[in-house]
Amino acid sequence: MGGLAALIGSWLSSLHAFAPNVICPGAWPWTVTMAGFLLAASPTAGAVLVALIRKVTGNRYSVGVVATFAVIDVVLGFLAPWLVATLVSNIFESAFAGSPVGLSSADVTSLRGNTCFVGSLGSQANYLGGGQTVYEALGGPGGHFLIFGLYVVGLVLLPVGCVLAVILQQHRAMRGGPNWPGRLMWLPFALFVLATIGLQARTMAQLWLGFLPGALIGVLLVSLLGRPSWSVLNRRPRPAAPPPSQAVPVQQPVSRAQPQPVQRQPMPPGMLPPPQVAGRPPSPTRVASNPLAPSTAVPAAPMPSGVQPLANTPGPMPFLPGQSDPVRWNSADGRFRRVRQLGHGGFGTVWLAMDTQLNRTVALKLSHAPDAQARQRMLREARALAAVHHPNCVRVYDIVEDTDGLGIVMEYIEGRPLTDLVAQGAPLDDPAAARLWSVLADALGAAHRQQVLHRDVKPANIIVDPDGFPHLIDFGIARARGDVTLTATGMVLGTPDFLAPETAATGVATPASDAWQLAATVSYALTGHPPRGYRANPMSALMAAAQQLPNTHLPERSRHRELLRAALDPDPSHRPTLDTVRRELRGWLTGSGYPTEGPVTTVVTAPATGATATRPAR
Repeated sequence: MGGLAALIGSWLSSLHAFAPNVICPGAWPWTVTMAGFLLAASPTAGAVLVALIRKVTGNRYSVGVVATFAVIDVVLGFLAPWLVATLVSNIFESAFAGSPVGLSSADVTSLRGNTCFVGSLGSQANYLGGGQTVYEALGGPGGHFLIFGLYVVGLVLLPVGCVLAVILQQHRAMRGGPNWPGRLMWLPFALFVLATIGLQARTMAQLWLGFLPGALIGVLLVSLLGRPSWSVLNRRPRPAAPPPSQAVPVQQPVSRAQPQPVQRQPMPPGMLPPPQVAGRPPSPTRVASNPLAPSTAVPAAPMPSGVQPLANTPGPMPFLPGQSDPVRWNSADGRFRRVRQLGHGGFGTVWLAMDTQLNRTVALKLSHAPDAQARQRMLREARALAAVHHPNCVRVYDIVEDTDGLGIVMEYIEGRPLTDLVAQGAPLDDPAAARLWSVLADALGAAHRQQVLHRDVKPANIIVDPDGFPHLIDFGIARARGDVTLTATGMVLGTPDFLAPETAATGVATPASDAWQLAATVSYALTGHPPRGYRANPMSALMAAAQQLPNTHLPERSRHRELLRAALDPDPSHRPTLDTVRRELRGWLTGSGYPTEGPVTTVVTAPATGATATRPAR
């Protein structure tokens, strides 16, 4: 201990050279305060080490990781500060007793100088080493009541503030994960505070006076490290794909009149069963779009002889791209009667049409120019959409030949765009936004599992049906990953206000960019503004996205603000995956007492005018 005492004495002597001598109670007490400020670096270093380890391990707390945390926190949170505080107190006690340890003769001489106090305190050695212990000072107001009050402030309130600062440090170090490992940090420090009851009271009060601001600065330092990336926090082993030969049971549509036997069919190679959808369940008259899940739909009535019915679920492609004379299959030939135009874009016109054979409405998308390039574009879009099976994604029924060119027959979803609902003064609240984000994250994830990118997720491409359930539509620029790009070199597809930064800069779309656009859409649903705000023209909006300008229009009071900030991170590797977003939102809904499934808006009819409005559905 003699060597450590000499080391601490030299440290105090070097700090004494910078301590103010003209401010009460003198240079040596303020030296102890400076030592306390530097001593606060010990638990801060422990929090920094824990935060750095979590940058690699995330939330995987193995025995080795927990043991490492325990060693770091016991050494830096208890042993190191307790040893330093004990030696500082003993050094001044020995100097007061006339047998100094660890201090030079010049230091001892300066300690004999008077403090600004008069009376029994006398010298600075008496002030720091000749008084009561912490236990004795807090035993009761045996002396002046004002003196006891100062002891309570310096020996109770200041240490409690230091403990709270260390707890805040561990919260910052454990961001994005459970907080229980942080107890390994602040519990040893709290034990250190209790272990100082036998040390000099005035010495410890001066030390805590410096320790508290040092610990608060440590909170800022730990916060600057940031949380681990979402990919690290949610790293999970990937389930192995079933072998091609493995068969899974598939239940065919069952009639209410007579049950049908369960049949089996092989699963396509590499396809994994999608998770259960947390959205609107299929209606009784609608065939479930997931071929791997049982369906309770009632089959349609038999068609007259010689009439080929329209497929309820996408089947094999009717012809291959590049065939000069494709086989005509479900040709229009007057079968589809156009009712009205629904939309018009760069790749085609969408019509509300009536299928005269099955007597139902469909959406019919026709290419403008029936040439080879337009045909390839339409076939690629149909192939991408046919691979996606999710009740909250628009479904492809068929491909037809029409006098205006090649057409895709799709499910018609009656409803209103999310853009209109929000623009009319009905932004979503947190529960409704959580259901919207969760359901569409699952729908977009189903597309990504089929290697299909949407590339234009925005409020206008989300239709809310009359029952309040959202649907992702218009995969108008959807393409399978690896397909040949048909756009001109350098052309960026997507709406600039809702375009991910990396897509705006490079033109490359990824699942992470789709996830960014979905988060931007949810932010719009909460605020009525795109995350970066509106720009004067599309070019300035594109430049704002490419330059990664900050998201200045995020919701201020939403519980989802932190998740939105992470999902809208300029770095795709730092964004949470869609599965992570869905888990977080469903956990929040459940923990807050809200249903995880249900509509996101409620249609309200005004009694006087009959006009319709919407409001968030809790």
